[in-house]
Amino acid sequence: MNTLIATIHELVSDEMLIGLFAFSLVAFIGTLLAIPAILLKLPSDYFDANRPRVWMADHHPVVRAMGLCLKNGVGAVFLLAGFAMLFLPGQGLLTMIIGLSLLDFPGKRTIERKLMELPAIIRSINALRKKFGKAPFTFGERKSSSPHAGPL
Repeated sequence: MNTLIATIHELVSDEMLIGLFAFSLVAFIGTLLAIPAILLKLPSDYFDANRPRVWMADHHPVVRAMGLCLKNGVGAVFLLAGFAMLFLPGQGLLTMIIGLSLLDFPGKRTIERKLMELPAIIRSINALRKKFGKAPFTFGERKSSSPHAGPL
């Protein structure tokens, strides 16, 4: 164990270790506050596959583009922080779900839904929502994309 500590001290300065510790502590406390607040603000049908999601659709295109860039940047930070929290103190999976929900990429809704449908995750999130008088998340039925649908 002493060899490991000595190797770490050779690679990383004491100031860097203190900085990493401070960041870890701030991230842990921040996620303890931010994640429940975000999960309580989302509508109960947010993860419903049939619910359309158009963010800032009624804003000027330039404002919408800037907002989307900011939202994706924050999402990337949450996703990376969540990944780090798998190894550091914090709510890693929940932070990653919040990060994914902020990012825009093809197949995002499918990934969100699969993560949210994990029994341990949806159970804990819906328990939190119930505690604060919010309706549980619903998922709805997925629409069929049959090639035979519509007029012949």
